[in-house]
Amino acid sequence: MVLAVHSLLDKMNWRMMLTLENMAYLYRACKQLHSLSYGKVYRTQWKPVLSSTYHVCSVQLHPQLWQPDINSQVRLLTTKAREKSGKEKLRQIKQKVVKQEVEIMSEMTVEALAKAMRKDIDHIYEALLNTDIDLDELEPDSVLNEVWIKHVIKKSGMKPKWAKLEVEKVKENKDAVRRPPADPALLTPKPPVVTILGHVDHGKTTLLDSLRKTQVAAMEAGGITQHIGAFLVHLPSGEKITFLDTPGHAAFSAMRERGTHVTDIVILVVAAEDGVMQQTVESIRHAKKAKVPIIVAINKCDKHKADPDRVKKELLVHDVVCEDYGGEVQTINISALKGDNLMALAEATVTLAEVLELKADFTGLVEGTIIESRTDKGKGPVTTAIIQRGTLRKGCILVAGKCWAKVRLMFDENGNAMETASPGLPVEIAGWKDVPSAGEEILEVESEQRAREVIDWRIYAEKEEKIKKDLEIIEAKQKEHKDAYKKEREALTNMTWRERKNALHKAKKHLLHLRPKERVESDKNKLPIVIKGDVDGSVEAILNILDTYDAHEECELDILHFGIGDISENDLNLAETFQGIVYGFNVNASKSIQQLAAKKDIKIKTHNIIYRLVEDLQEELSSTLPKTVEEHILGQAAVLATFEVTDGKKKVPVAGCRVQKGQLNRKMKFKLIRKGDVIWSGNLSSLKHHQDDISIVKSGMDCGLSFEKNIEFQIGDEIVCFSEEEVEQKISWHPGF
Repeated sequence: MVLAVHSLLDKMNWRMMLTLENMAYLYRACKQLHSLSYGKVYRTQWKPVLSSTYHVCSVQLHPQLWQPDINSQVRLLTTKAREKSGKEKLRQIKQKVVKQEVEIMSEMTVEALAKAMRKDIDHIYEALLNTDIDLDELEPDSVLNEVWIKHVIKKSGMKPKWAKLEVEKVKENKDAVRRPPADPALLTPKPPVVTILGHVDHGKTTLLDSLRKTQVAAMEAGGITQHIGAFLVHLPSGEKITFLDTPGHAAFSAMRERGTHVTDIVILVVAAEDGVMQQTVESIRHAKKAKVPIIVAINKCDKHKADPDRVKKELLVHDVVCEDYGGEVQTINISALKGDNLMALAEATVTLAEVLELKADFTGLVEGTIIESRTDKGKGPVTTAIIQRGTLRKGCILVAGKCWAKVRLMFDENGNAMETASPGLPVEIAGWKDVPSAGEEILEVESEQRAREVIDWRIYAEKEEKIKKDLEIIEAKQKEHKDAYKKEREALTNMTWRERKNALHKAKKHLLHLRPKERVESDKNKLPIVIKGDVDGSVEAILNILDTYDAHEECELDILHFGIGDISENDLNLAETFQGIVYGFNVNASKSIQQLAAKKDIKIKTHNIIYRLVEDLQEELSSTLPKTVEEHILGQAAVLATFEVTDGKKKVPVAGCRVQKGQLNRKMKFKLIRKGDVIWSGNLSSLKHHQDDISIVKSGMDCGLSFEKNIEFQIGDEIVCFSEEEVEQKISWHPGF
């Protein structure tokens, strides 16, 4: 019995000890898990020890419950370290959290402000919510003033900072300019430069041909001059005269004006049978503007209708007083075709030149003016110029506009090589790096480096001038926008937000039906063109004509490119890209270019008469316009009676009519006119004469008719029979020549 009790007690003690050991194991595991949750674990390794007494699950009997808890001390140290680390991190974050600075200006666009803040545009709109700014009107390019800029930046938690204006150093002016006037004692007589002006077909080129014994006029397309021709004429007396033959056509006004600016004397050619014409008056104006003396050559005096006295009287109206009427202007009656009295004209020119004492400085750096420029296949860019000062030689470094040249070759008007060109002589210069514009001033510089400096300065000055003009335009637009916005806001000041919304909606209502801008632009008629000319002056004349184009609402004229030289593959590529037309004036298109154009379905149109080119362009512009429908009245009838007939279950109104004019044709269209207003237009459903269906009712006959639509007729109405025809429209642009 005692043994049984002891055995029972041993079992109970064993179970209690096992429970206590398991509780100790669980307690230790919980403490380790608690340390892991804070990320700081005391890395003490422990292993379960197998009990030698009992075969049970692995437990650890040590450390005893009464031993000091090392993990608690570690947890305390870990907590303090964490608090210290957190405070350090918070201090570092506070140091880093400094308000972002945004560089601002007094006025900025919405897009520019968003870019400066490194935000998107929507952020700016959000910052401006619940403000007085109308967000419906706010666009990316809308300008915000300083107040709203600072408001947006402040609301975004940023700090405004005024942008530093970079003061650009003023670039040193390195342009080339004309030399000061020379000492009069050093001046030498020079040949006079004489410009021949006058109306088209009054005989200017024929006069020059007779003086030079050439046939220039016969080679001109259409019999009219279309370039400035510079020629040196040797008179029998040994005198030399440089003649500039200018076009008389209305399109070449700029050429004539350019000719007067480089001339010493103007010979005004007036046809004795035609008198003073439009371009004659313009030539007089150019000569007076340039303050150049005039000699009047009254041409075609050999014709029966010639009246030189009438010409002299007509010139009085324009303040050109001839010697016969007490003035100082010499008048010479000539016949350029027959060569009559030409020596008298030449002597008058030489005499006037002697009176004017025309002299020039033959030494020093060259100065001159470009009369014409073009591109030659063998020579490259070539210019025709008049030397005004200095002596031009091969190797000279010249500057004209934004182009420069090292003179490689020089030729006279006949293509003969020249070694030197002195003042008053025309010369053709080869060696240009690019084609300068006609009318540019030629100046010689010391070296190629100096030439590049001059070109760089001129490009810089042109750029600065453009920026200045652009700023002026922007400021004007901004002021206009502000004034319009202020005016609009003043009208909405005393309204509630609902009334303001309704008012703005009504103001924009008419814009709702419009299509997007892209579609509007794509649907608009447009004619892209490429223009190529033989010389700079020809292209200039064509562009001056196109500047008068004023029918952009009907068809937009888009000049893709213009230049001088023959038509090239680049011109075709440009025309192909924009579906345009290539126009050439006095230029050629090689066979390969023509084949390529045919393959790409590109139109190439070449002309050698300027007004033919313009007429062709007018036709092409007109072809882009939609056809209009024209009505042709075939007959008219008056309604004398009205009645109704039954057609099945419906009643059809019928008009009893009498044809008063022409005839009524059932196949054509009809209009019902009442008191001058068109009530209806359409086709007939029936046309009868004495109850018989009929196709045509002639004048004086009675008939009954009804329309496809049930229209009530009234006595006195008018019935009109008409036909429609599609007709091509003509562009409303008229160049004026």
